[in-house]
Amino acid sequence: MKISNRRSRGGRRTSAAVALSAVLALTATACGDDGSGTGGDKGAEGSGKGKIVFWDNNGGVRTDIWKEIIADFEKANPDIKVEYVGIPSTDYQSKVDTAIQGGGLPDVGGVGAAMLAGIAAQNALEPLDERVAGSSLNGKLNEDMVASLKAAGGGDGKLYSVPTSANNGVLYYRTDLFKKAGLDEPTTWDKFYEAAEKLTDAGKNEFGYTIRGGSGSIAQALDAMYGQSGITSFWDSSGAKTTVNDPKNVAALEKYAALYKKVTPAADLNNDFTKMVAQWDSGTIGMLNHNLGSYQDHVKALGTDKFRGIPQPVGSAGKRVQVSNPVDGMGLFKSSKNKEAAWKFIEFATSHEENSKFNETAGQVPSNNDAAKDAWISEAEPTKLAAAALTDGSTTIVQLPYYLPDWNTISKADNEPNFQKVLNGDLTAKEFLDTMAGQLNEAQAEWTERNG
Repeated sequence: MKISNRRSRGGRRTSAAVALSAVLALTATACGDDGSGTGGDKGAEGSGKGKIVFWDNNGGVRTDIWKEIIADFEKANPDIKVEYVGIPSTDYQSKVDTAIQGGGLPDVGGVGAAMLAGIAAQNALEPLDERVAGSSLNGKLNEDMVASLKAAGGGDGKLYSVPTSANNGVLYYRTDLFKKAGLDEPTTWDKFYEAAEKLTDAGKNEFGYTIRGGSGSIAQALDAMYGQSGITSFWDSSGAKTTVNDPKNVAALEKYAALYKKVTPAADLNNDFTKMVAQWDSGTIGMLNHNLGSYQDHVKALGTDKFRGIPQPVGSAGKRVQVSNPVDGMGLFKSSKNKEAAWKFIEFATSHEENSKFNETAGQVPSNNDAAKDAWISEAEPTKLAAAALTDGSTTIVQLPYYLPDWNTISKADNEPNFQKVLNGDLTAKEFLDTMAGQLNEAQAEWTERNG
């Protein structure tokens, strides 16, 4: 089966989701400007008072903690009111792209590394370097997270999003089920596959693993591929061609995708992370690959004595290889008519106390250096283990090309449906990865030409 991997050329391209999602556009009256804002609107500093609008890029999951932070902010700044709009992560990119084209952007929004380049390329974000340097955040933000967001911004070296947190891949497993089955902790890929097989009894609705087949599936698949293949760079030595379709990665994806419906529920085909996490928390599934962000959900559902969250398995060579998790952050939209108040909110939300509060709830690594020293981090085992794995030399990170404006489109709209075809056996792993490689190589060539 052949799939076209041709992509239209051109300087700035918006997500294909814009056209598909136009009907989902938020009205201008729900937003922080007058509805005339576009990617080229310079906005205004404003009075530093009044109303601002904040779009949460993980609405529903993080709504409660953001409302708590907003309440703290409004208490400290009684002249500013923050209107909270929670948007599910699966819809966020299309809503931002639609608002850029048609007007109605918020003042502030969640802007993580994965989508940063695409938004910045449309001239929709305010550079924040000078604001950070002149604020209480100067010298307080994790340098690696700042560098990651600068690199993801598209190549001009500017900071378009203030980091809030860093994530990391985690393998969660049910300690009670492993003990009952006499299985070792799944610290290697061989032990992972052994456990997935042994813990499955489909007749009793018991499965060894839950695989992500819906929204967000590509990053998880890439993590499994590179983790098994041991390939340590996303690009070859020339820097022009991706390694995603290297034969070792193809073989790794074939093995991983073969788990579907063999040791996983059939419903996994359409699972995004919320469905996958809920299914794992309420059922008898042995293992789940997600990240630090779902730790507190598991604690609420299972307590702390029925599961563990450990770093991703190591490969046959005894080394752990995993793909980078995008740093999350907050961006100030250029069309805002009240940038002074919007910046105050960003500065407040990433301060020591509020950043610590947010990340303790999310189970993620704080961006504020003072928050990263707080006691709760050593008490949240997955966060503690993840931080150690990233600093003790045991882990090699394959940096995903967040700097490509097309990255989010390629890794979501263009290829999530094709990955479902792989799971269903309608497309081979090689066809899937060859198609994705063609898109990536073209996007890399265009980026190199523009920034060379």
